[in-house]
Amino acid sequence: MAELAAVSVRTLHHYDEIGLVRPSARTSGGYRAYSAADVERLREVLAFRRLGFGLREIADLVDDPATDPIARLHRLRGLLVEQRDRTAVMVTAIDKELEERAMGVRTTTPEDQLKVFGAQLYEAIGSAYPATRRTEPRIAERIWDALGDARTVLNVGAGTGSYEPPDREVTAVEPSAVMRAQRPVGAAPCVAASAERLPFADQSFDAAMAVSTVHHWPDPVAGLREMRRVARRVVVFTYDASTTGWLQRFWLTRDYLPEFAGLLADWPSLADMTRAIGGSAEPVLVPWDCADGFFEAHWRRPEAYLDERVRRAVSVWTRVGPRAEQRAVNMLRADLASGRWTERNRDLVALDAAELGLRLLVA
Repeated sequence: MAELAAVSVRTLHHYDEIGLVRPSARTSGGYRAYSAADVERLREVLAFRRLGFGLREIADLVDDPATDPIARLHRLRGLLVEQRDRTAVMVTAIDKELEERAMGVRTTTPEDQLKVFGAQLYEAIGSAYPATRRTEPRIAERIWDALGDARTVLNVGAGTGSYEPPDREVTAVEPSAVMRAQRPVGAAPCVAASAERLPFADQSFDAAMAVSTVHHWPDPVAGLREMRRVARRVVVFTYDASTTGWLQRFWLTRDYLPEFAGLLADWPSLADMTRAIGGSAEPVLVPWDCADGFFEAHWRRPEAYLDERVRRAVSVWTRVGPRAEQRAVNMLRADLASGRWTERNRDLVALDAAELGLRLLVA
């Protein structure tokens, strides 16, 4: 067991002594014998341990009566995804600095060098949001209509509050300090918390909303269930990556950035997400002149993706890494110059709105 788990026998003895992982039986010779359930528990303990949790915290997590093995696996997966994204941000920052040093220039400050190692994805991209991310009124109208007659609204993963309804009593939840700091004067009060653990009692709000944020949550299904717990109505603006051929819907992912598929490899299906809130899904078309600069917004304005400011305010570009980003940008620039992009996508010119997989979930 010690060899398989890559820990010392002494560690296993210690886990037994403190009651963290107690083997179910002992052999006639006195050796500890681990059942399949014991192995599963040890796997959870070691995973949490390698994520940096202390033994007391781990004991609370694996013995939590409110969770089952599947729920704990979801939690582990979410934490690992968050760690992966944080690592991707750090790799991107290091690659940038290596490129600068190779060219003999230095724009990375000592403060930048330290900040990135404590940063989550939003911390890295959040400062770019004001330049290109703002409320798209036609999408906002869909979201606000879906809120119905709700007077009290919880905005989960609120960011800078772009889509918060002005005529309701809103409470915001946002884990990123960078995003909270950019909320405008007079914005709704904002709580530092995560979607998976909302610090509110059951049915505290008439409605809970989440806009373009679920893909950043460590455990989307758990966060959606929390929204259902604290509110009588749930409205979520998100993305469907489960339809056959979904990667082909958008020319940018089809022709230039196939790495996008890897970002959503473990993304819950649309059915899983709607089931989590007990609701239904409606397509949301993206207008050609969309004011909010999210990933798909410039589908009829391809030159926008050549703008560094546009890309920096979208997490996709940070997550795929600088090499994939630069390759995609170079290819797109060449195709725009040669007319190849226009030839491939001439049918888009006549469209006022496009179906690119964005969905409004309502329960």
